[in-house]
Amino acid sequence: MSEPTGAARRRGPFKVGDQVQLTDPKGRHYTFTLEAGKNFHTHKGSFPHDELIGAPEGSVVRTTGNVAYLALRPLLPDYVLSMPRGAAVVYPKDAGQILAFADIFPGARVVEAGVGSGSLSAFLLRAIGDHGMLHSYERREDFAEIAQQNVERYFGGPHPAWQLTVGDLQDNLSDTEVDRVILDMLAPWECLEAVSKALVPGGILCAYVATTTQLARTVESIREIGGFNEPTAWESMIRNWHIEGLAVRPDHRMIGHTGFLLTARRLADGVEPPMRRRRPAKGAYGEDYTGPNADGGNPR
Repeated sequence: MSEPTGAARRRGPFKVGDQVQLTDPKGRHYTFTLEAGKNFHTHKGSFPHDELIGAPEGSVVRTTGNVAYLALRPLLPDYVLSMPRGAAVVYPKDAGQILAFADIFPGARVVEAGVGSGSLSAFLLRAIGDHGMLHSYERREDFAEIAQQNVERYFGGPHPAWQLTVGDLQDNLSDTEVDRVILDMLAPWECLEAVSKALVPGGILCAYVATTTQLARTVESIREIGGFNEPTAWESMIRNWHIEGLAVRPDHRMIGHTGFLLTARRLADGVEPPMRRRRPAKGAYGEDYTGPNADGGNPR
């Protein structure tokens, strides 16, 4: 049985073509690709790539300036933060939330709109495996080219489960029986009619948006078109901790707001979602609003 795509690049001694992440004594990272006969240069000296080729992961190399660097393969979260960018990347903290709360499973059939630089595509492909399907749509050709290069660099070549289409999802979507849809775009509400037809009953729609106005409009649009249960929305924040002897305290900086996530599940055809039992605050909807809960969301 052949190994999953990219697995051979994640274990064993360093080989020519492997990505290497060096960590200096101050914790700074430097990522490069191993090539026979080449040298890695820093302002603290250099060392030949050949010193690492054939060495086990977790080795330490010293430059001509006698500075030690720890050599490891970059983890996927490290890789996506250091790879070339066309558009902003989906940060690892949000990618992890998407994989968990959109319930991405091996063999899943996933549609993604808004590829950007390929960060989320790499996470999704690794989760669905070689026997899943990820069809990514990106409206900008230059972003699609950068994303393809980044994803193929990480996996060591084309991924058998990935199809990349340049164009708008709502105009080009032909996939059916889709398990999950991930929307990372400016106006996800424009795609809701199309993706609701593609999703299987019980399938999950997950949208990643940057602002509260986008979040509100997406949620209200999901309620208006029907066919989904009540959306759930949240954001996540990460704060590292400094631990040095008895000095245990939170870092002064943290990874705060990067975006909002929301999920909703596709209902069976013809099923109306149950009435919400939570009464919205007075004035939550304008006087001219005629969509769902226009009567104030009276509980039953």
